[in-house]
Amino acid sequence: MGAVGIQETDLARTRKACARLVVVERTGSTNRDLVDAASADPSGWPHLSVLLTDEQTAGRGRQGRTWQAAPGTSLAVSVLLRPDQLPGDLPIGAFGWLPLLAGVAMKRAVAAQGATAAELKWPNDVLIAGRKVCGILAELLPDAAGVVVGSGINLTMTEAQLPVPTATSLALAGVAAPDADALLADYLTGLSTLVSELANAGGDADAAGIRPLVERECATVGRDVRIELPDGAVRETRATGLDGDGRLVVITDDGTASVAAGDVTHLRY
Repeated sequence: MGAVGIQETDLARTRKACARLVVVERTGSTNRDLVDAASADPSGWPHLSVLLTDEQTAGRGRQGRTWQAAPGTSLAVSVLLRPDQLPGDLPIGAFGWLPLLAGVAMKRAVAAQGATAAELKWPNDVLIAGRKVCGILAELLPDAAGVVVGSGINLTMTEAQLPVPTATSLALAGVAAPDADALLADYLTGLSTLVSELANAGGDADAAGIRPLVERECATVGRDVRIELPDGAVRETRATGLDGDGRLVVITDDGTASVAAGDVTHLRY
């Protein structure tokens, strides 16, 4: 990845792992672009279509946050998932598992680069040694005919280029020469397999073995955590597992409860 930016010719393995690959020199948001393109031309953007860049100028995270990265130091990749083009059935009620499955696939792809300390934090951040190397954001198409899963992966950022002190990059984690093609191909292959397994079980995460798999992969499960809820409330508790919809199960004064959304911090004592 040089000054001219990543090129489609650099991504032979990635191209084979997806239905359509579009690489742009720069854009505001790959998620926004792919949502718009897939909505305007459904037949032109099939299941596992991918839009990516190494210069995203208005990336978006959960709860409306925005972020930017120095050109050429990270990848923004968005993947289109179309349930009606999958074997089996994936009802909209199972869509909550999709960002979690993306997190598992990305965590495995990051580990395959040599970052063996990679871990998944619920719901969809990939960490290395407790610092964020990748964030994931899923967005529903306006007609609910598909889901766009966007990932921002820090490849070669230096400490000075990090957007926040709690972030990291593959390079800072000791991966001397991150292989973007291998990373993306591993991620897409893993994501495709997991989503197909869920669909083959009719969206039933237990029947597919998805819930226990994600629980094993998710470092949040079994940890003491601080959760900042969307309404501003803060709760310190222990995460014990995931429910059938992929929500985080935590201990409460009355037993257990499921948390659908919130910023999670792994506590250390």
